[in-house]
Parts: sequence; C-alpha cells; structure tokens
Amino acid sequence: MTNDPLPLAIVLVSGGLDSCVTAAIAAQTHTLAFLHVNYGQRTEHRERKAFLELADAFQVSETHRLDVDITHLARIGGSSLTQLDMDVSEADLENEDIPTSYVPFRNANILAIAVSWAEVIGAEDIFIGAVAEDGSGYPDCRPEFFEAFNQVIHTGTKPDTHIRIRGPLLHMTKKEIVLKGIELNAPLDKTWSCYQSGDKACGVCDSCALRLRGFQQAGVRDPLPYTVRPFYVPES
Repeated sequence: MTNDPLPLAIVLVSGGLDSCVTAAIAAQTHTLAFLHVNYGQRTEHRERKAFLELADAFQVSETHRLDVDITHLARIGGSSLTQLDMDVSEADLENEDIPTSYVPFRNANILAIAVSWAEVIGAEDIFIGAVAEDGSGYPDCRPEFFEAFNQVIHTGTKPDTHIRIRGPLLHMTKKEIVLKGIELNAPLDKTWSCYQSGDKACGVCDSCALRLRGFQQAGVRDPLPYTVRPFYVPES
C-alpha cells in the first residue's frame, strides 16, 4: 500500500500570529508553499525574518518559497503602515471605523500574485490567515470579499484550473487562534505582529493589542518581547 502525496497549497505568510496558525492548520492536510509579500511596510525587515524562520520551522522547501516585492503600494500610499508621515494609531479595540493601518486593497493584490503562482505550481488551495473579527476595520478581511474573489478566480483562470481561497481562521477569535496554535504546536515565538517596531513590539498599536488580548484571554503569556504590555481584558 502506497501513501499518496499530500496536495500542494500556498499559504500567505506575513510572519504574524494568524499566518503561522493558518500554516499549522494547512500542514495537517497539505504540502506547503509559502508566499511572503513586501509592500513597503514599516516592519518589513522584521516580518521577512519571521517568514524565513517560519518557513524553516515548517520545513518548506526552497523551491516552494516565494518572496515578492510590491512596494508600489507604498508609493500609492494611504496607509500609516507605509507612509512615515502618518502616525500609526494607538489601539482602540471598540472602534469600528477603518483604521489608518488599512492598506487600500492590499489583500486583492496579494491574492492575485498567489493565484498566478498557484496556476504555475499546481496548487489548488490558497490559505490566508484573515480574521473576520478584524473585518469591521479592514474591508478586505470580510468573508464576502473572499467569496467574491473566489468567483474572480473561477472566471479569470484557465478552464481546467480549480483554485480556491481558504480562510480557516475567518470565524475564530484571537483567543481561539492562540489556543489552536498551541494545540498544533505552532512556533508562535517566531512570529511578529507589531505595526511600528522591529525590535520590541510596541504593545499599543491595533495589531499588538488584538494579539495581546487574545493571549490574555487564553491565559497564556505571549512569548514576544514588548516595550509595554498593557492588559486588554476588562476586569469582571
């Protein structure tokens, strides 16, 4: 009896918590290919370091690692992640407006690259660590966005191509994501989530706050170093 090889899947790996846990989920059923995108963000150097360390941890082959530069998004601007003359807003976890960290239509740009690569290497699944909990701030993290993009893929690729976007974290909370990562022994200590700093995480940007709150709600200490480590879980 022979074991059939696992199907190939592309995982979008920013280097953060969500993409790490997504990779751990995908690794249960697929051989992994990792895609990392530099779009001119403040912490790209640190995020790329996390991407490389995660690729090593998941034993992704060199031929299945793609590191792409689309810094034209920084030239387009419109986001505090790419414009140094814009301040990264401090966390307001109750805010439902689009934050300054939103990079206009970023996920569509990244997914388009992933679809092109998937057609070439024969991957039928593209895993993305988007979380609908973040969707009120980021319109390209909503389930309906991915449903629409799946239709774009179906319409715009070869007739014999069958590629779909999969978001295993879409309906999970950050607490659930942390616990899933621990359950799967994901290398959470190799991730990076801070929007502002590549040395110590700031602890006060939206990304740090969501991450810290998830760890705090899970009752687990975040392994990353922080300049400040506020407590984001309200006292009962």
